[in-house]
Amino acid sequence: MSFKTKGGVASMPLTGMLGHFAGLRGASGYGASSTAEQVAGDWDGSGKTVLITGANTGLGLECARVLASRGAEVVIAVRDAAKGAAAAGKIRSRHPEARVSVLPLDLASLESVKAAAEEFKSAGRQLHILVLNAGVMACPFMRTADGHEMQFGTNHLGHFALVRHLEDALLSTARASGVPGRVVSLSSSAHFGPYAAEPIRSEADIDSEAGYSPWQAYGQSKLCNVLLARELHKRWKAEGKPLLAYACHPGVIPSSELFRHSKLPWVVQAPLLMALSPVFKSIAQGAATQTYLATSKDAAALSGEYFADVNLSPSSAPSHDVALSARLWEMSERMCGFA
Repeated sequence: MSFKTKGGVASMPLTGMLGHFAGLRGASGYGASSTAEQVAGDWDGSGKTVLITGANTGLGLECARVLASRGAEVVIAVRDAAKGAAAAGKIRSRHPEARVSVLPLDLASLESVKAAAEEFKSAGRQLHILVLNAGVMACPFMRTADGHEMQFGTNHLGHFALVRHLEDALLSTARASGVPGRVVSLSSSAHFGPYAAEPIRSEADIDSEAGYSPWQAYGQSKLCNVLLARELHKRWKAEGKPLLAYACHPGVIPSSELFRHSKLPWVVQAPLLMALSPVFKSIAQGAATQTYLATSKDAAALSGEYFADVNLSPSSAPSHDVALSARLWEMSERMCGFA
């Protein structure tokens, strides 16, 4: 399998809508219409432990179900334990032998993130795969428990802190098993649309309500997801750690979440949804890329890259900005109390 790059940005043989309609497949052997079941193939999850944030619904739940159905022990890390238990029940109803448990985790609270990581590690569990699936989208200006802007605080800082707290578990598991640990971060094509003047706002402004834009703040947080994967890859490779990191765009999946915080009247939303419908994916299709990155042997050589439609994909210029990535890392360390 080979992937070509041009100007430092991976080229992808698929083109969104066309690939979805025609069922085209890229260099990975899969495409926009592939499902999580298909890309997992005959992957054997026996003896592996996977932690997935926000896996009580949607893409996270489907990814959890597929991996659990193949023998992996899946930990559903969610804010609402009751919803997590219900999700685990849904998985067991289809796969009675599935090993699924729930871990309370509120990404909008750094204290909760630390507590969840400590609870996970205190149980003596190994950790082979960490899927950063949870997130919020285009919400009105709100703050996390720590005073950070909600989208940046939840989509990036919460996951940044979780990775840092669980890195030792990933590393010890990888060394003991001889198989590199993996971190898969769900980003979005929205990372192409952060704030125009400054893709990631300065530390002085990033939590400010002044100039706040719901969609640009979402794009900013999704850019952070790509930069985190690249920075983790760079640092782990330099340190000789057998750990891999990826970012991916799942696709456009029709759900109430898409317009949850929209102020557009339904007479405007309905035609817009209809116009977008040709590129919509099912939940099974939307969960394919993250499932592929969690399981594929071929993806092992592509750590630090951004994927869409189960293939390498071009990402924005800021997502390749080494200086921006370093600034984000340092800022995140300070905000999360690691510096």
